[in-house]
Amino acid sequence: MAPQSSSRRARIAFSDAAAKQLENITTETEIHALDRALVVLSVAPDAGEPIPGDTTGPQLRQYTDEVESVRVLYFVTALRTVVVVAYIEV
Repeated sequence: MAPQSSSRRARIAFSDAAAKQLENITTETEIHALDRALVVLSVAPDAGEPIPGDTTGPQLRQYTDEVESVRVLYFVTALRTVVVVAYIEV
C-alpha cells in the first residue's frame, strides 16, 4: 500500500458568478492564464492575500499573477476546497 501524501491538491469549485464568467473566456491566452492561477491555488490555497473585511464568514482572498495578468477572488473552506468567487483580468 502506497503512503498517502499530506500535500494533496485542493479541490477547485466555482460560484455561480464565476461560472458565468468562465462561459465568456474563449481565447487560449485567457484559458492558459486562468489555468495557471488555478494550479497555483490548488497547490497552495493560501498563496493569495487576504482582503480586509467582515470576519464572520470565510476569509475572502485574492491571488494576482502579474505575468499572466490575472486576478482571482476566492475563499478556502475548512476542507481545503478553493471556491472561486470571481475571475477578473487585471
